[in-house]
Amino acid sequence: MISKKMEKALNRQINAEMYSANLYLSMESYFRSRNLNGFAIWMRVQVQEEMMHAMKIYDFVNKCGGRVILKSIAAPQAEWKSPLAVFEATYKHEQKVTGLINELVNLAVKEKDHATNVFLQWFVSEQVEEESSAEKIVQRLKMMEKTPAEMPKLDHELGQRVFKPHTKTGE
Repeated sequence: MISKKMEKALNRQINAEMYSANLYLSMESYFRSRNLNGFAIWMRVQVQEEMMHAMKIYDFVNKCGGRVILKSIAAPQAEWKSPLAVFEATYKHEQKVTGLINELVNLAVKEKDHATNVFLQWFVSEQVEEESSAEKIVQRLKMMEKTPAEMPKLDHELGQRVFKPHTKTGE
């Protein structure tokens, strides 16, 4: 059984993951409007990952006898000044999500909720990957400020990203 305090915190995280999906969908739209379709594809994969994260937590809460209560999701930003600004916002957002996950782990430890703590470790590892991926793109875009002709190459490269749902054994 999950405590009411942990249930409430996990419900907030479900909402945060859905907000993340909306934010990345907004970023995808920004890139499509600028004919940067590879960047848009990269963001679409982010949308799918964030929704998978939300559903993973949703399923866990239900499995533990809790109740998911969905709340409204704030509208995301819609405009950025450049692709670099989008990825800087992405990196900053992922750092925020890492903080939220860490707070959940701290609560699980405080509540002596070992099952939730173990469950959350997947997200801890996932956030290392999420931050690293966004930060690498930020660094590449910063290097391209002096060589904008490289943008089509990066756009093509980012367009190769494919969503890979996590399996039960590979979670």
